[in-house]
Amino acid sequence: MAESLRDQLLKSGIVKQVREEKRASSPLAGKPQGKPSHQGKPAHRGHGKPQQQNAPRKDGEIDLAKAYAVRAQTEAAERKRAEQEAAEQARLKRERKQKIEKLLQDQSLNKADADQARHFEYGGKIRRVYLDAAQLVAINTGELGVVQQNGRYFVVTRAIAEQVRDIDAHMVALLVDPSAGGVGEDGVPDDLMW
Repeated sequence: MAESLRDQLLKSGIVKQVREEKRASSPLAGKPQGKPSHQGKPAHRGHGKPQQQNAPRKDGEIDLAKAYAVRAQTEAAERKRAEQEAAEQARLKRERKQKIEKLLQDQSLNKADADQARHFEYGGKIRRVYLDAAQLVAINTGELGVVQQNGRYFVVTRAIAEQVRDIDAHMVALLVDPSAGGVGEDGVPDDLMW
């Protein structure tokens, strides 16, 4: 009836029994105790993860290392997706730019001897394009438009300006709506104050 404390602990599973035979047959049994020997220990001491840490915990949570790995994978996938979207947007922008360049080829009505400036707001700033008298009237009545391409402003027909607007509306710098009215007899819009 009287069991020793050792026997009670062994039965409860708190302490694992170490067989005396293993101790006796161990290479350490015959060595002097002065210096510790590393033969019985793993070669990667302190560098490996114990197998218990990789196993999921009983309460359903995963360990911290797995959580960081999952987070790193998710962030890498998001970065890759964002880079792919940016590359696709750049490709589409390049294609639109090429279409507009092809459309504007030999369609510019700009004149080197134009002497009248037509001011307009584009990109949050006041811009200007030089025209002759007939072009100024045509711009103000909506027969002509202004398209921005590579930092330059091109005077084009309304049809070309509408085609450019269909490709990329941001490239149309000026296109007056003829149905809006407000154009005086001299061809200058009534709300133009300069």
